[in-house]
Amino acid sequence: MIKTVLITGAAGFIGSHLCDKFLSEGFNVLGIDNFDTGTIENINHLKSNSNFEFQEIDITKEFKISKKIDYILHFASPASPMDYLKMPIKTMRVGSIGTEKMLKISKKNNCTILVASTSEIYGDPLEHPQKESYYGNVNCIGPRGVYDEAKRYLEAISYAYNRFKKVDVRVARIFNSYGPRMRVTDGRAIPTFINQAINNKNFTVFGNGKQTRSFCYVSDTVDGIYKLLMSSYIYPVNIGNPNEYSLLDLLKIIKKICPSSSKIIFKNLPENDPKMRKPDISIAKKLLNWTPNTSINEGLHKTLDYYKQIT
Repeated sequence: MIKTVLITGAAGFIGSHLCDKFLSEGFNVLGIDNFDTGTIENINHLKSNSNFEFQEIDITKEFKISKKIDYILHFASPASPMDYLKMPIKTMRVGSIGTEKMLKISKKNNCTILVASTSEIYGDPLEHPQKESYYGNVNCIGPRGVYDEAKRYLEAISYAYNRFKKVDVRVARIFNSYGPRMRVTDGRAIPTFINQAINNKNFTVFGNGKQTRSFCYVSDTVDGIYKLLMSSYIYPVNIGNPNEYSLLDLLKIIKKICPSSSKIIFKNLPENDPKMRKPDISIAKKLLNWTPNTSINEGLHKTLDYYKQIT
């Protein structure tokens, strides 16, 4: 019997790659999305696949899933600061109401659910690198708090359902991921810098550019998520690339692979923007035998090729 996986946020960046992954592993995939930030172009290539079904659903509203579900991957949520700052209430509703609805479906089907958390639950960290045991440094009333707290609530209610309703949960704390299907207008560093280079537009760097990030190519991220879902480990796991780059260092690499006449324009750093970001992936290495294997140069070349095709 072919098993069915339900993926929320299926038309999004990571969600659409998860659809590809699970179809390639022999699953039936039921994808749902309301297109707040996802796009139909991300899943158009799956229309002819008989093992793929898509339903346009807003999981914060009433809906029904009639078929038997074996696994759930809950990836519905705005993820870019540009999106969640525009949709603060929707972001909190999908993290709270939407998450509980998916947990109820998991309980009804007696199936494992993996929820997509984020490195943002660590806030502007005082610990470096960030381990899963770190509680974070989050300004709950700041503008970024809508996303940070939505994901912290997502984790809390997932473990409440685990403890009191015996729902089998997995929690992936996903660090910055990149690759094909990120929107040109996503607002995060890699799609922004690459498309500014392609179009010879000035590079926009917030703050002094010395703040650091870790960038994980999407196929590595998806592989880590798959391994976590198939494991028996119920506690949070960091999924990210521990190689750390400042934004200015990232920009130097992009300028090498995509030469342009663009100049750097510095802008004010947004409130509560984290100054450093680097995952400790010891748990993922030990328990999942997972580590990212795509170099920054390889990943950026693949991403550049994608943006050249669509622009």
